[in-house]
Amino acid sequence: MGLPFRHRSDDPGWLGAITLGLRGRRPVFALTLASSFALAGVAVAGPAQHHFSIPAKARSEALIDLGVQARVTLGGASACPGRSPAVFGSLTLRQALDAVTAGAPCRYEILDNATVNIVAVKAAPHASAPPLASTATLEVSIDSVIVTATKRPTRLGSAPGGLSVIRAGRLRDIGAVDTTDISQQTAGFITTNLGAARNKIMLRGLSDGAFTGRTQQTVGTYLDNVPLTYNAPDPDLRLIDVDRVEILRGPQGALYGGGSLSGVYRIVSRRPVLDEVSGSVLVGGAVTESGSPSSRLETVANLPMVAGRAAARLAVYSDRDGGYVDDVNLRLSNVDRTTRSGGRAAISTLIDDNWSVTVSAARQDLHATDSQYTTPNLGGQRRANQVRETHDNVLQQGAVTITGTGDWGRFESSTGYVRHHFASRYDATAALATTALATTTLDRFSATGVDLGFFDEISKVRLLVEDAVLSSPDGGRFRGLLGLYGLASTEDGEGELRIRTYFDPSRLIYLENRRDRRREMAVYGEASYDLGGGWTASMGGRAFRSAIHTISRVEAPAPGQSRTLDRKARFTGVSPKLSLQHAWGAGGLVYLLTSEGYRSGGFNSGGVTTPSTLRGSFKPDHLRNYEIGASVSPMDGRLVLRAALFHDIWTDIQTDQYLPSGLSYTANVGDGRNTGLEIEGAARVNPNLSFEANALFSRPRLTRVDSNFASQAQSDLPGVPDVSAGLTGRYQRALAHERRLVTTAELAYIGRSRLTFDSRYSPSMGGYVTGRMSARLESPRWNLTLAVTNPANESSDTFAYGNPFSFGQVRQVTPLRPRTWTIDILRTF
Repeated sequence: MGLPFRHRSDDPGWLGAITLGLRGRRPVFALTLASSFALAGVAVAGPAQHHFSIPAKARSEALIDLGVQARVTLGGASACPGRSPAVFGSLTLRQALDAVTAGAPCRYEILDNATVNIVAVKAAPHASAPPLASTATLEVSIDSVIVTATKRPTRLGSAPGGLSVIRAGRLRDIGAVDTTDISQQTAGFITTNLGAARNKIMLRGLSDGAFTGRTQQTVGTYLDNVPLTYNAPDPDLRLIDVDRVEILRGPQGALYGGGSLSGVYRIVSRRPVLDEVSGSVLVGGAVTESGSPSSRLETVANLPMVAGRAAARLAVYSDRDGGYVDDVNLRLSNVDRTTRSGGRAAISTLIDDNWSVTVSAARQDLHATDSQYTTPNLGGQRRANQVRETHDNVLQQGAVTITGTGDWGRFESSTGYVRHHFASRYDATAALATTALATTTLDRFSATGVDLGFFDEISKVRLLVEDAVLSSPDGGRFRGLLGLYGLASTEDGEGELRIRTYFDPSRLIYLENRRDRRREMAVYGEASYDLGGGWTASMGGRAFRSAIHTISRVEAPAPGQSRTLDRKARFTGVSPKLSLQHAWGAGGLVYLLTSEGYRSGGFNSGGVTTPSTLRGSFKPDHLRNYEIGASVSPMDGRLVLRAALFHDIWTDIQTDQYLPSGLSYTANVGDGRNTGLEIEGAARVNPNLSFEANALFSRPRLTRVDSNFASQAQSDLPGVPDVSAGLTGRYQRALAHERRLVTTAELAYIGRSRLTFDSRYSPSMGGYVTGRMSARLESPRWNLTLAVTNPANESSDTFAYGNPFSFGQVRQVTPLRPRTWTIDILRTF
């Protein structure tokens, strides 16, 4: 059982002595945590030795075991076919890799002291090419990969809890370029469809509503080890040069803290490769039925800097997604065009065999010329607005990662800085007829011809974070990790409502300027003990202390109320985690797990009039998860099945809602619970044909309605269906002249759900099937891909909401993108 939040309002602050401030100056952050932990490894001389106990088995499986026992991230194990000899004793990482790969048609690349990549060696000229089965044998297996989302290298399938990985090969097969493309590739992963960089991620049927406002997100989004957002929508970071995507389902408060209430979505980028010059260029185009064409350009380069010591990697991209929605009022076609450009750069330096440093940076600029919802009574992909609803989203991130390994264990420190700026415009004309302020304004200026209103919302977020983790060696029966975490963020927001009159094309009638400062410190850890006989018990937890300071100034002419707000609050608590698991041969596992997640509270300041005492603030919410799961790998690993039965209890659910004026506020709607079953499976029918499937069956319900929220609240949690499922099939065939044909087919079903907690404004959505089919022709240097998305041209409503200022007045529908044909050409160097 977790300790309850202890909350004190108007607190003077407790972080005055900690220099994590972001008060408009350039942030300075000393790696004190890294230095203190690093002292433990300074005395280690020469390459670290690890104790290995790997019986003779398939090389790919032996490499996975090697990575776990050496506490390194190892990728590409499936590229090494054949059988490995047994490896026992104390060896360095290189010695162990040499032993396992001796005589194999593969080689290893030590990218740094904690990252290894396995690469297939091409056959000599005129020699027979290796059979495709060697590559496909374990590529489908959802267990043959090492993941690091658990804060220490762990074999997928050996960790308790809902954990899924989508690797680079599968991302390529499904044509995934952003978050929306990987939805339905793992059980219970759902996104809204408001538009690029406007969406919310929801996991396991847990939803606090479809709107995005002041509440912290329920799913933590990470690039490597650094969070990308706090309460912003998902930035839709481009999935270019990605090693894998890791998804943790269920509350992750013990390891990741607030904002991981229902899980974690983590993008793991590819590291620079030492002593290798390589690169690629991709050019693509697409045609959408009844829409505008799209284009895509990306390039990746890997360059050595110091032989055997340092390398750089660069990825650059530019996309354009053509629009498909027509606006009859503005007399414009295909108004919802989106452009996205950016890149990532990283430099990795191997200080010695035990320590490495990686410095990385990323930037993405996204611009949408309009939103993508429609009005059904106009027919087709049409709507009638008075204003173009643009959206801009700029994300910048920098990070420094220090990693050390030795006989004493593994240490990793990640320091990151994020700047996230986003702005949206909404057509607020419909709201002018419903609010007291707008009605008075209309009366005042009726003689001068008020004909429209528009609302601009701007947020500028700066976030500084440090996460340092020290984990023990894996040799004994006891294993543990200890982490320290610090976060400092500042968000400056501005919302302004304007009207257009005959004499004034932009007259201000409402303005709010708001600043939120957040500080959080936490210590967390996890310990596990081998009980013998395949049984392991684990216990972990996180003790945290966070503070928030909100300053707001509102200008609202009479009958509105101009005002200021300056309030502080502090939150403390403990988030525990307990598990018991039993493993047996052939990759079988059964586990019991209980874990918790949380979000801190905050203040409401917006609105035409001063929020009531009951709506002036919102409380923290808390989710407790009980879970039993199992995974099996029968038929020599050709079939992998994983299932989990869970029950979640959610108290004081935070939700972002809108006032009749269209302005947002946050409330605690009440308590809820969700009982569900999630299933994932992978099957290799033969060396060339494989399938992967997933499904979630759940009952997300509201069990208690807060009397201060709304008496009309319905019983369902909004935005998430009771049933969702996905199926992907892959077939490959060898052709002449070292060519190969790979075909992929996807099918996804999204069940029905409701949009909001309020039954009065809760239209039904979902209940549709969609998919994708592709064919890729591969050669040693060239790839050609042809694909069709939404081949049946399904037009069902994916997300029945687009504009808060006309919500409840005009029926809004966000349909699937019409049938789209895509062609990509890839050249590797």
